[in-house]
Amino acid sequence: MKDNIKDIRWKQRFQNFERAFIFFQKSCKLEVYDELQGAGLVQSFEFTFELAWKTLKDYLQNQGLEVQFPREVLKQAFAAQLIEDGALWIEMLDKRNELTHTYNQEQAKRAIHTIRNHYFGPLEQVYHMMKKRCLA
Repeated sequence: MKDNIKDIRWKQRFQNFERAFIFFQKSCKLEVYDELQGAGLVQSFEFTFELAWKTLKDYLQNQGLEVQFPREVLKQAFAAQLIEDGALWIEMLDKRNELTHTYNQEQAKRAIHTIRNHYFGPLEQVYHMMKKRCLA
């Protein structure tokens, strides 16, 4: 019964990640961002990333790997070939932490570019891979 609960847990977490990712995906499709839309994209990245690593954590735990902290989860996810570029995911973690604690307009402009051009793809890859595993 305990394994069933673990299996359900990662799938429930994935459902939250999926909702966040779909919103994030829509946010990334804009061509031009005003100040409010830019802040929304940054915020959307933050919670989508948070749900992505937590979904990976729950999935890894379901597979028998006890991991707790984001860096540990990302290292194990890379080793398990759940993510393709471990260094980029660590960079995303650092950027998420940085953006969460500071905000200014110039930083937001740089973040929009980085999020759309470098971070969207890895999050999309994890979304599609986890979606397949969820449906299997």
